[in-house]
Amino acid sequence: MQHEAHAAHQQHEAHAHHQHETHDHHRHEAHAHHHAPAATWSVAALATLHCLTGCAIGEVLGMVVGTAFGWGNLPTMLLAIVLAFFFGYSLTLRGVLRAGVDFRTALRVALAADTLSIVVMELIDNGVILVWPSAMDATLGDALFWISLAISLVIAFAVTTPVNKWTIARGKGHAVVHRYHH
Repeated sequence: MQHEAHAAHQQHEAHAHHQHETHDHHRHEAHAHHHAPAATWSVAALATLHCLTGCAIGEVLGMVVGTAFGWGNLPTMLLAIVLAFFFGYSLTLRGVLRAGVDFRTALRVALAADTLSIVVMELIDNGVILVWPSAMDATLGDALFWISLAISLVIAFAVTTPVNKWTIARGKGHAVVHRYHH
């Protein structure tokens, strides 16, 4: 009888331990889910605006440098694209590094978070400039330069926002960065 009571007690403790582990697991999942950003249009738009900021800085700086050195359209556009990636990644790196993450991890986070967004942004932005009549020949002093750049960035923003919404919904893209903001 004492053996049966001991076995029943052990079974009860094992069941209670399992329930505790299951509760902790669900609490951990709920905690992790609570901190994941919702894939709303506003979250996607903010992620895209972040990307747009870096791209715009790089685009304008690339055009200024290319124009200042008298470069042709192709090297100027390539510099602008390289700088758009550089500044896009740099803005994310800055925020993740501020969260106390080492540089290597922060770089991986920035690459995972921003690559698709910047690629789409740059394809659309530069594609619009390429097909816009005379936009490639406009200089920094021409209204056409600034108008075509602004409109190309607005179009790129409109196309990239749904891409960011899709990646955030899958826990990718800027959802990766969000984990380091808390």
